[in-house]
Amino acid sequence: MVPIDFYFWPTPNGWKIAIMLEECNLPYEIKLVDLSKKEQFSPEFLAIAPNGRMPAIVDPDGPDGKPIAIFESGAILQYLGNKTGWFYPVEQRQCTDVEQWLYWQMANLGPMAGQAAHFRNYKAEKIDYAVERYTNEVIRLYGVMNSRLADRDFLAGKYSIADMACWPWIRGHKAYGIDLTEFPHLRAWFKRVGGREAVQRAANIGKEQFKQSQSRAQSSI
Repeated sequence: MVPIDFYFWPTPNGWKIAIMLEECNLPYEIKLVDLSKKEQFSPEFLAIAPNGRMPAIVDPDGPDGKPIAIFESGAILQYLGNKTGWFYPVEQRQCTDVEQWLYWQMANLGPMAGQAAHFRNYKAEKIDYAVERYTNEVIRLYGVMNSRLADRDFLAGKYSIADMACWPWIRGHKAYGIDLTEFPHLRAWFKRVGGREAVQRAANIGKEQFKQSQSRAQSSI
């Protein structure tokens, strides 16, 4: 099988796709998109991802046998699920359960956690209103997940792309000033997903680049 080109930088959205690729045992080649150098705005990358945001993939073996470029992490997860038949059920009720939590992550957990991290950790001038607003919303969203996971092991019942989408955003809970012990069901799920070998492999991808980018961001404050 020809490797998938995986345009990646170590962020929660990047790790989502790394997890899926590892879980599906798909061959891939990492193409680093250094956000600190604004490589996401290069003409070459914009031809693949018009919104200038990572991640993106190019699958040489598309559904019609021709290469296909895909941007937006949720769309990539769905594409890979359809391609492999793994972690994205076809039965309507199960599929809907997965999709509603996938879209919840994309519309809520990701954007709010991203803003919380920005205003808490990367903004030189602290804006108390912004810090409080976004941190409180992340806390609320963690509570939503905690309630959902009170009677099930995974967000949609079985392990799926919804869990892969959400896990990297919980991984950064300390950056949002959140103690996971206050969310016992979420904490148990976080450990359950994080204990998977594929997730551990994916979580280590780009670890050194991530540490370096964190140090640069902190030193600029």
